[in-house]
Amino acid sequence: MPGWFHHHARINGIATHFVEAGQGPAIMLCHGFPHTWYSWHRQIGPLVEAGWRVIVPDMRGMGQTEAPPDASAYDCVQTAGDLAGLLDHLGLESAVFAGLDFGIFAIFDLAHQLPERVRAIIALENPHYPDRPDKTPLEEAVEWAQDHFVHIDYFRPVGVAEIALDAAPRLFLARVFYALSGDFHYLDVWQHPPGTPYIDALPEAPSFPWAWLSEAEFEAIAADYDRSGFLGGLNWYRAMDIRWHQRTPWRGQKTQCPYWFIGSDHDVDLEAWHGEDPLAAIHDHHADVRGVDMIKGAGHLIQLEKSDEVNRLMLRHLAELA
Repeated sequence: MPGWFHHHARINGIATHFVEAGQGPAIMLCHGFPHTWYSWHRQIGPLVEAGWRVIVPDMRGMGQTEAPPDASAYDCVQTAGDLAGLLDHLGLESAVFAGLDFGIFAIFDLAHQLPERVRAIIALENPHYPDRPDKTPLEEAVEWAQDHFVHIDYFRPVGVAEIALDAAPRLFLARVFYALSGDFHYLDVWQHPPGTPYIDALPEAPSFPWAWLSEAEFEAIAADYDRSGFLGGLNWYRAMDIRWHQRTPWRGQKTQCPYWFIGSDHDVDLEAWHGEDPLAAIHDHHADVRGVDMIKGAGHLIQLEKSDEVNRLMLRHLAELA
């Protein structure tokens, strides 16, 4: 798009790709897995028109950003350090951060480690850490996987998932995007027995275009994974226990900056990974909660499934902040 600039720079020790557009106060948009910067492409234009400088990185290990091969490189210090390093590279003291999935967890980590760098947080789908204080995430996944398929446990052994997913990136991405959307109930994949390959556990995806995603948009994300493979994204899962231990010093502490939450009624993370009442628990994790909004009819890919509603809420929150 005119006015959208692609940059490649060495940030926090790795080759990093990010997109930048607009002028004004800064907002950084952080994606999850298996996404790329492009999953935010419908938000960039409206934010720029509203007077914001929009910065959208490919997160560590995904898209066109370098993927360190060892999972230890995806700990809290490095993943939050990528965000701080990008601010440094751009000469910014702080920014508003919006994120989803692994992206928002890196933002939470940054807000605890370097709170002065985070002006405000807009969290999509994941309101707070999903971690149990008494059990690590991978230990929990191993227990669940004794009864049924669990993708976190499937991703855990090195060399299994990346071989299968790298061999069929578009098949996997189409199936997992569809399964995560509001058009399917993701937890139905748990009906498959332990040991099922992930692609086989996922539903067949309908042909493009979908109501909320065109074939060209899908290809913009799939082409990057076709080039890069999935190792980097899988390493975010394999480092979950490392990050769990690193969060011990600030476990139980609240973020202090302004915080908004935007969720959806068919999101699998809210259903399965954030406790019995994840919205009520928001105030246990964030001190300055400004708003909690739920969008109907969407799943985990909310900024693509319900772009207009997400844009409206984000712009309203940013206007309040200004």
